[in-house]
Amino acid sequence: MGCNSSKLTDSHVAAPRDVKRDVNNRSSNVIVSTTDVSPASNSFGNGNIIMSNNGSLTQFYNVEAAKIGQGSYGSVTRGTNKATGAVRAIKTISKSQVKNIDRFRQEISIMKELDHPNIIKLFETFEDNRNIYLVMELCTGGELFDRIIELGHLSEHQAAILMQQVLRAILYMHEAKIMHRDLKPENFLFLTKDPIEKSPLKIIDFGLSCRYTDGQQMTTKAGTPYYVAPQVLAGKYDEGCDIWSCGVIMFILLCGYPPFYGDSDAEVLRKVREGVFTFNPADWKNISEDAKDLIRKMLAFNPKDRFTAEQALNHVWVKKCAPKAIDAPLEQSHVDNLKSFRNQNKLKKAALHIIAQQMPDSEITNLKNIFTSIDKNGDGTLTTAEILDGIEKSGLHTDQLPFDLKEVIASIDSNGSGRVDYTEFIAATLEKKKYMREDRLWAAFKVFDIDGSGSISKAELHKILNGGGITDAETSRKLDDLIAECDVDGDGEISFDEFVKMMSK
Repeated sequence: MGCNSSKLTDSHVAAPRDVKRDVNNRSSNVIVSTTDVSPASNSFGNGNIIMSNNGSLTQFYNVEAAKIGQGSYGSVTRGTNKATGAVRAIKTISKSQVKNIDRFRQEISIMKELDHPNIIKLFETFEDNRNIYLVMELCTGGELFDRIIELGHLSEHQAAILMQQVLRAILYMHEAKIMHRDLKPENFLFLTKDPIEKSPLKIIDFGLSCRYTDGQQMTTKAGTPYYVAPQVLAGKYDEGCDIWSCGVIMFILLCGYPPFYGDSDAEVLRKVREGVFTFNPADWKNISEDAKDLIRKMLAFNPKDRFTAEQALNHVWVKKCAPKAIDAPLEQSHVDNLKSFRNQNKLKKAALHIIAQQMPDSEITNLKNIFTSIDKNGDGTLTTAEILDGIEKSGLHTDQLPFDLKEVIASIDSNGSGRVDYTEFIAATLEKKKYMREDRLWAAFKVFDIDGSGSISKAELHKILNGGGITDAETSRKLDDLIAECDVDGDGEISFDEFVKMMSK
């Protein structure tokens, strides 16, 4: 799950013994500088509820000794939350091994911002004198890299299932103005060990990711030799570098080896710089022309000719070979939940967001399918038009539709993006019986109870709901009103019992 980090040079990786096994050579990455970094937004969203804790990880988690992953800066183990029983993957990063702690904190900042069904979830972080710990979603299905090695190559249908998920996640990231810069089969995990057709794929490892603005040219040489775009090697590139990497991945999925290979890194990088590749007839004779066409468009040497993530996602090969979104229409109960969500106070909305963010995929499959079905352009967010279209296609009568739909959607859009994000949608449509479980309520309560005192104070509410900025008179009054609404015993704070009672309304 970790990534190697060393200089991207022309003489690093030993030569593969066999072209067919070339993908077996896990190349190394370059460390990026902090010059490609810009600050994230402070509006309420995942970033507010993914807590950064100082102190002992083992006070809250039982951590297994056996490692399930190993990287240059640390290891990945399995941990169980003592209070809730939730099983997580815990990535331990040794501070002494990380040359640029600020850059690593930027990686965490980016992970907190991302909210997509095909991107690994970060739940919380811990930090002590020696290490930083990332508590993340546990994916048990192994790396895409290993699945390729196991199968040799995939059918077009299997490859399209994977590429559709990859491209949806990259389109979402690019819409959020984040580029990954190190897409490769090692940086994708399957959620479960189920067959490819049934196990979601998750992007991991955002150590080389950065924020960007439209038209901005990056200069840091970051990436992995087989997958890096020519423009990255030249030190002048944009988000199109991710699409090039997607093209390389698709090539490997269909034939089992990369389009640019050689007996050394120097030869690999020379071929990348030239950008010339071929489809060996012996390996590609049974592959469709549509598949080859998409690869050519993602591996277009000139970035101006290269497909965007949206174009690739809408290519005829993906449309034809990948499964269509499962037809999972909104039901009246979902619309009712959307309407009632609007009337909840800010604390309950935030608590539902926390619970939704921590819900295992297996328990929200139907809502995930509904979200994907409504998300017509596949960018990982929902517009007002998409939600309205989803409601109308559900067969509900017009008199059952909320007249204030725009206001309802605005109330769901907690981070002010103008669209409904994945977790926002899950939070607003979640069934009461799923969020009223005591372990889930306790997990949400503990996010607000920052100091672990057993109650939620006004200062703690302000930190979570308002980002901890300066409190003006209006904000202070609203916080007082919010506490008064829940504070049955009048002590000026919210106990767990009072929190549960508020959530049950």
